[in-house]
This record gives sequence, structure tokens and C-alpha cells, in this order.
Amino acid sequence: MRRLCILLIKPSKYDDEGYVVRFVRGVLPSNTLAALTALTEEVAARGELGAVDLRAVPMDEQVQRIDARGLARRHSRRGVRVVAALCGVQTNQFPRAADVARELREAGIPVMIGGFHVSGSIAMHGGGFPPECQALIDAGVTIVKGEVEECWGDLLRDALHGRLAPYYEVRDAPDLAAAEVPVVHPRLMRRYAYPYMGTIDAGRGCPFDCSFCTIINVQGRKMRHRPAARIVDRVRRNRSLRIDYYFFTDDNFARNPAWREIFDGLIELRRSARIDVKFMMQVDTAAHRLPEFAAKAAAAGCTQVFLGVETLRPENIAAAGKKQNRTTEYQAMIDVWRTHGIACHAAFIIGFPFDTVDGVREDVRRLRDEIGADQASFFMLTPIPGSRDHRDLLARGDWIDADYNRFDASHATMRHPRMSAEEWTAAYRRAWSEFYSVAGMKRILARANQTTYWGLFKNFLWYKYSISVEQTHPMLGGFFRLKDRRQRRPGCARESRAAHLRRRARDLAAWARGVWTLYFEMQEVWLATRGRARFHESVEGWRRRIRTHTRRDLDIYWRRTWTKLRRGRLFRIDPLRLTLSFLRDVQLCVRFSLSFLSAYGK
Repeated sequence: MRRLCILLIKPSKYDDEGYVVRFVRGVLPSNTLAALTALTEEVAARGELGAVDLRAVPMDEQVQRIDARGLARRHSRRGVRVVAALCGVQTNQFPRAADVARELREAGIPVMIGGFHVSGSIAMHGGGFPPECQALIDAGVTIVKGEVEECWGDLLRDALHGRLAPYYEVRDAPDLAAAEVPVVHPRLMRRYAYPYMGTIDAGRGCPFDCSFCTIINVQGRKMRHRPAARIVDRVRRNRSLRIDYYFFTDDNFARNPAWREIFDGLIELRRSARIDVKFMMQVDTAAHRLPEFAAKAAAAGCTQVFLGVETLRPENIAAAGKKQNRTTEYQAMIDVWRTHGIACHAAFIIGFPFDTVDGVREDVRRLRDEIGADQASFFMLTPIPGSRDHRDLLARGDWIDADYNRFDASHATMRHPRMSAEEWTAAYRRAWSEFYSVAGMKRILARANQTTYWGLFKNFLWYKYSISVEQTHPMLGGFFRLKDRRQRRPGCARESRAAHLRRRARDLAAWARGVWTLYFEMQEVWLATRGRARFHESVEGWRRRIRTHTRRDLDIYWRRTWTKLRRGRLFRIDPLRLTLSFLRDVQLCVRFSLSFLSAYGK
């Protein structure tokens, strides 16, 4: 063998109609792909496999079509061994990952699969393998439990020599001090809406004990971290790739023992090397109380913090074992972050034991209007395998949905004591629509500052597009959905070309209507709040000549005009007013579009 080609595949999931979820452009790149690409390059650089040429091919099914037979034809040739690694597989992605694994095996490609579902479900199973894992082993797929930083070379060596075992278990969490920092793959990043974004897990683990979380049973409660110098060096080297925004994917960056050194290193990069790096991070609700943490984060380039707020009700906090959260301090917490010019993004879970339909609605209103969260991501409480919630439900014999594809935090997968599945789902969807209503976005952006305004505006556009146009969770979404007729979940009938074309025509029409509505909703938000924005000089000059703060009168006029047209009352339409209204609308559209485009790359 002269070459080992390792296909690093991040699988997607199926939608409710059985189609693979895939987009023309993605939004959030996978850190697992970046980490395993770095590890593969490290194994190659050290020459662990001898004279063999080692090539990593990272692929994200959310933005790429995974064709097992096509991959086999493309990469399999004399002197080349191909192996696939399905990596970072979460529970809702596992059914799709299992199907891809079987297809790859049928095409003659050896397959390894790992990630949170495999590691979490085996860790909490209490002996043996969960049925879905055993089924893959029976199909000739290799299961890998745990983090592979210290044994990746051994796995690749076994793959090279055709001796992959059915199961590998990494019992001890690796020391990240010597592990290679995740790398950016420029060719893959061109498939994302913003191709200059990088991801880095600066640390792993979490010291807390939330009942719904799998982190502590997969990565442990002891904090491990990468050296600050290596992270800063990666950021410096990524400058050549024009990477200027990062997502630190640590489950809790505030508990990383090296946070001060990382921030100081980034501050020095910004000051001496003039590298204007920016980033977002996940932290707990007590992080703002750490001395200098918020101030140094702002100086280092932090634009947004993702906060594990979860709920506003103390009884729910107690039920989840999230003792570090103090609901009475939420507003003060957000005030601290906002004082430093950092936007606050609240993670909010719907479906805790003491939630009710009316209670959820009131909590969402309070979160936005009283506590003052700048952004929110909503999730339905889900008993993910590997969590204490899942283990306890099984022990009690309570009902759990058998379809892991639905474990995406957007479906009811267990029974709720105070809401039916329909009421629970409706409360979840209403939370999205009310928080991101036009009035709600106006209220939030009116209190934003010049530092946070456009970042929030762009995130609102992404979130509103995901929930109202694509009707998917923003963190699982992208831009312009694709549906491959030939890639549908087993058990779902493959449509004829004519039927599928009709389906896609309806989808396209709905997409166009949704984008049209979204454009003018966001224009309305901009008109009402643009005084907070910071524009290029030319656009700023135009902004001063826009006297309106709403397009409501225009919308009313167009609706009335359309009604007259439908009723054949053309003689009732004033041509002069029609012309003036059209010119005014064009002016607003041009200025709004230029303002947004001028801020897009910032």
C-alpha cells in the first residue's frame, strides 16, 4: 500500500419526510472534522505509518452529498486503501450514520464510527452494547468509544493493514496538552455561508452535574485543556487563510484553567500583530463573577456568549440538578456582559417537569423583555442516551421514543407530566415565533450598541430564516434546502421523477414566499432600529435622508392595491400614488440592502 485515504464524514440526519437534511450553504462547521483532520496530519508528519502517504478528506453531509459507491470509485485504486470514519455522530444523526456505514461497507470500504451517541450510550448501558451499536458491529462496522487523540495513529495503522477490530474503547481521557489544535480546511469552508470561520475546542469536560447533559459521561467532569500558546499560534497561522472569527466549542470555556492565558494571548495578537480576531464561546451563568473574565474576554475579541440559562423557574433548576444557576441573578449577569459590549445568547430548554403552556409563554416574554437576553436558542428537553435523564427513564420503565432521528431537541421524545405532546410542541414553536417576532427583534436591537448591532442583526436573519423559511432548528440549518430523490430513509418510498419534481416545485414556491416575507420583515426591523447601526460613510450619508422609521404605511398601501387588482378595480388605483410608492419602496430596498452588505463581512 502506497497511500491510506481516510474519509472523515460528519453525517447529517433525516427530516420528518425521510429526506437527508442538506443545504447549498451551511452555517456552523464541525469542530470534530477539524480536530480529526489535525490529528491525521499530525500522524502523517510524524511518519507513524512509515512511507505510506496519508490523506485526510473531511466531508460534512449537511453541505455535501455522500455517495458510498461514488466515493469507492473515486478513491479506490491500486496501492490505495480507503477507510471511512463517521465522526462526531450525535443521537439524532445516528440513524443516518448507520445507513451510511452500511452503504460504505457494501461498497467495500471499512468503516469506523464514534461520537457522543456511541460513547454516551455505551457508557450508560451497564454492560454489553446497546442494540443499535451491536447491529453495526454485526454488519462489520468498527465502533470506537472515547476520545482518540492518543491512539489515532494506532487506529489508522490497523486500518492500513486491514485488521480493524470490531470495537475499540479509550478508557482514559487523553491529555490535550500535546494534541494538535483543530485545523481549518479551506476547500470545505467554501461550502459555508461565512467561509472565514474556525472552530477550536480549547478544553473539554464540565465540573457540573446537569441531568440532561451527556458531556460529563463522555468527556468527564475533570477539566482538561490545550496550552494557550498552541491555541494562539493556530489563530496566528490561520491569518493566512483569512480566518477572522472563531467558535470556541468548549462546553464551558469559563472553567478552562487556561482562560486567562488564552485571552491574554489573543489580546497580544490584536495589539502587536494587528490580527483583528473575534469569537463566541459557551459559558455558565456564573462566569461573569470570575474576576476580570468578562473584561478580558471583551478585550480578546469576544462578541457573544452562549449562556446555559435553561429555565427561569427555580423548581426546574432543582429538578435538573443545575445548582450553579441562580435565576434571581440572570438580569444582573446579562447587564455585566452588555456593559463590556458582549451580546448574550441564552440556551433555553422547554419541557422541564414544572413547565406549562402558559408558564413557558410567560418565561419567554420575561427572558426577552425583562431579563434582556439579546438572543435565544430553544430546545425541547430530550433524554439523550448518555445522560442521567435517559438512564432514569429507562429504570422507571417510562416511555421513550424509539426513533433516535427525532432526538434533535425539536420533537417530543418522552411524556411530559403537565403537557400533551401536541401542547409541548406548540409551546416550543410559539417560543421561537414570539421571541423572534418583528416587535421582539425591534425591542432587542433598540437596546443594542454599535458593537453588537450588526452581529445580532445577522444572527436574527439566520434564525428567522431557519425557523420561518426552512422550518428547522437554526443550529441544524443552513441556506437553501436540497432534497435528493435517491437518498431517502429506508422504509420511505422513492418518488417518481415527476412526483419529486412537483414536490420540489411546491418547496421552491414556499421558499420564495418565505424569503420575500422575511426580507421585508427584516427591513422593517432595520428601519426602526438603524440609529444603533454603524455604516460605511457613503451609506451613512444615505441613512440621514431616510426619514421614515417604518414601512407599515407602504405595506398597507400594497395590500389595498393588490385587493383592487384582484377585484378588477383598476380605475380605483391612482397612477401617481402608485408610481411614488413604487419609487419609495425601491429606495428603501436599495439602502437597506447596501447597509446590510456593507456590514456582512465585519
